[in-house]
Amino acid sequence: MVSSLIGACAFSVVIILSFLIILGLPLGELTMGGQYKVFPKKLRIVLVSQLLLQVFFVIVILQMGGFLPLWFSYKTTRIILIVMAVYLSLNVLMNLASKSKKERLIMTPLSLIAAVCFWITVAQSW
Repeated sequence: MVSSLIGACAFSVVIILSFLIILGLPLGELTMGGQYKVFPKKLRIVLVSQLLLQVFFVIVILQMGGFLPLWFSYKTTRIILIVMAVYLSLNVLMNLASKSKKERLIMTPLSLIAAVCFWITVAQSW
């Protein structure tokens, strides 16, 4: 499924940006309302757990697209994908409401593309 590849690619960009923020690059304005240009070290630990969750998102959408073997049953994987699609949809709204112009302009489209692709992949899984 093409939608799962596009969604995985869009979300992989988010993963790369998260990784760069964890490394201390001044990209903090792309997340959490742009509160920090460079994330404090204590908050970077939280970002590591978020990064692991993001990698899991990519794995699951690739599994539903048939590019990776399933870790869980088909039904369970589809439920996980639905939860992720809802999460990404809410994330789009939060990015739109961000005080950070960079977050609105960069992260909102990435989240929107990923959310749409996750929903399409869910729809194609029925």
